Amino acid sequence: MPIHPRQRLSALAALLLCATACAPPPLPFARLAGLITSGDLDEVSGMAASRTHDDVLWAIEDSGNRARLHALTRRGRILARYRVEGARNTDWEDLASFELDGRQYLLVADTGDNGGQRRDIVLHVFEEPRTLENGSLRPAWSIRARWADGPRDCEAVAVDAAAGKVLLVSKKRKPPELFTLPLADPRGQWREARRIGRLAGVPEADEALQRSDPKLAKLSPQVTAADLSPDGRTLAVLTYGSVLFYRREAGEDWGEAVARVPEAHDVPLIPQAEALAWSKGGAGLYASGEFRPAPIFFLSPDR
Repeated sequence: MPIHPRQRLSALAALLLCATACAPPPLPFARLAGLITSGDLDEVSGMAASRTHDDVLWAIEDSGNRARLHALTRRGRILARYRVEGARNTDWEDLASFELDGRQYLLVADTGDNGGQRRDIVLHVFEEPRTLENGSLRPAWSIRARWADGPRDCEAVAVDAAAGKVLLVSKKRKPPELFTLPLADPRGQWREARRIGRLAGVPEADEALQRSDPKLAKLSPQVTAADLSPDGRTLAVLTYGSVLFYRREAGEDWGEAVARVPEAHDVPLIPQAEALAWSKGGAGLYASGEFRPAPIFFLSPDR
């Protein structure tokens, strides 16, 4: 979803001031880690930390861009580009990394639907490349699915590999809804996304923003990305205004965990924040957005 050009310019000016003056970020749990400047990544819509390569992030772009995966450093430098064969980019909106049966995978969520017209969605699973060099990738399997009760926009997807499930969070519903799909190769079968809960405690925009910019305030609580911590205990959810942490207790399912009010932090300066990824070791998260140059922030929640 585009932001106003004047907001882009204001955000860029503030970002460059931060970078040149080395000023600390405004939040105690966030610091500027890098900057994506390459013209090959104009609209970062999803991000995941590599499970194979240390200090490497993967990134994708959404509709209107080519079907490609990009490997980059934590500072934002592109290391390799992979052309995707056998899948097209209808509206790629999130990216997740996971391990299954001793192999490392990347899941691309083609689930975006700004117009509210897609009843069908598709998730593509790729085996993560062992070497970082320009090339091509083909899905190891694809999960074709439908929403049970009509279209909805979804930009937030995470993988719970231990449970064999994909978690999907709706964007524009209030409160946001949590769905699951089986992660296993469906071997050509269609799946139906099953709703298991609704997210509690998603912050609305503050009163000052509601008065000064009602349109932007309305966008603030919309969910744009999600990722599951490597230990499987914490679901991190990104909105345009906040980062939320839902922690699952022993024996709980995710429907129960997201029904509790989460730990919440304001988003640092990320123009159109739409990408979130736990680090390989789970010490924190990387966050970025659909803007160039795009900042990469490292977030360190209380664990």
